Amino acid sequence: MRVDLHNHTPLCNHATGRPREYVLEAINQGIDIYGFSDHAPMNFDEKYRMSFEQMAGYEAEILSLKDEFKEQIDIRLGYEVDYLEGHMDSLVLNANVDYLIGSVHFLDKWGFDNPEFIGEYKNRDIDTIWQEYFNAIEAMAKSGYFNIVGHIDLIKVFNFKPKKDIRQIAKNAIKAIKNAQMTVEINVAGLRKPVKEAYPSLEILQMCYENSIDITFGSDAHKVEDIGFAYPQAVELAKSVGYSECVSFISREKKLHKF
Repeated sequence: MRVDLHNHTPLCNHATGRPREYVLEAINQGIDIYGFSDHAPMNFDEKYRMSFEQMAGYEAEILSLKDEFKEQIDIRLGYEVDYLEGHMDSLVLNANVDYLIGSVHFLDKWGFDNPEFIGEYKNRDIDTIWQEYFNAIEAMAKSGYFNIVGHIDLIKVFNFKPKKDIRQIAKNAIKAIKNAQMTVEINVAGLRKPVKEAYPSLEILQMCYENSIDITFGSDAHKVEDIGFAYPQAVELAKSVGYSECVSFISREKKLHKF
């Protein structure tokens, strides 16, 4: 069973192609369960997020495609939601979707994964940055709002690694994810970034396995060509630490699948 739950549409203002093209390519790639999880509206960053007015149209389009292609592929509907205190809307958090991916893209108001703001790394201690990031992941898990942890170690995107042991930095976040019964995605977008490594790293994925945390898979596609990218590598990484099953979601409920 091939599952891919993290994919975007042009409504996020930084993706290309049409949702129908994504579906056709997913079918071509042999994906069984394909999830759209566009960036949910966020009043803090409207440049790279859909508007609240666009939510209904997004959901209607994906559900229409789900019905149209139901004999060929199982389409799921979700959102990727930014965890940032004071900037999360109940309309999104209570949306009638299959799943919500909780992601941290901001530390306070610093968009640390945006190349526009990469210079800020020079102004801060790298170990402090990493700990602040994983503190935010921990708080996100404890919030109880989300089903999937998006790109759990995104903070490594520009290949700025901490001096401190990553396992020590991440341990409280991993515990919170376990307690919240959340799923961690293996997200291959990092292979397309300066870090040239999937999210999570082998060390963090081992921690997930040791804590019996479920996994899923995501291309994090922002263009049609990204769909199915490096899927064999993601599966190999999962198997290398002992995983043989992944999960998907229907109406926020987990479903297990062998891969």
